[in-house]
Amino acid sequence: MRVLAIDTALEACACAVFDTDQREIMASESLPMVRGHAEALMPLVARVFATARLRMAEIDRVAVTVGPGSFTGLRVGISAARGIALAAAKPAVGLTTLSAFAAPHIALDDKTPILAAIDARNNSVFMQLFGPGGRTVISPRVMAIDDAVRAAVSGPARLVGSAADTIAAAWPTSQPLPLVDPQTAPSIEWVARLGASAPTDGTALPKPLYLRAPDAQPQDAARLPRR
Repeated sequence: MRVLAIDTALEACACAVFDTDQREIMASESLPMVRGHAEALMPLVARVFATARLRMAEIDRVAVTVGPGSFTGLRVGISAARGIALAAAKPAVGLTTLSAFAAPHIALDDKTPILAAIDARNNSVFMQLFGPGGRTVISPRVMAIDDAVRAAVSGPARLVGSAADTIAAAWPTSQPLPLVDPQTAPSIEWVARLGASAPTDGTALPKPLYLRAPDAQPQDAARLPRR
């Protein structure tokens, strides 16, 4: 099976093709960026297809990060993934950015608990806590930084994601220091690998996982009166 993976949820525009039969990444590219995903994504996808020497019809599945992350970035990646899946008549699956952050660490050590965290502003984080075996202990949610720390200090832990340093800075001095791996975006190769193993019924399309409403809201006072 050949999986096309797309990630535009955070501070990268990334794409990869993973061949499950060969157990290898055929091609991948990741561009660090905070803005501009919409303009960069499709040319990037075209380059990855060219490097892998594949046509769109030759992929078997599309995987995309669905959040939490940037509202604009999520819409760009999910729209592209859905469009490619429909054009190729292949299934598409959505994966959380938090699980993608945690996946390579779980693959190396599935005994140490992992807290994946993304900056959610306002002294809070988007977080998910994984226990032994990679099982979810706390599902994806928004949590105050102090509460996230309390959730993770029950034992030795690893902190991953864009808010890993923030969590580490609030770590109690009475507790053993956690392992910290701050990243601004998940590995696109692991998005592809997770996408290969994700369940799908072949019909459902990925949807954004926002976890909370956007900070920017329309102002009623600025609306023009209707006639």
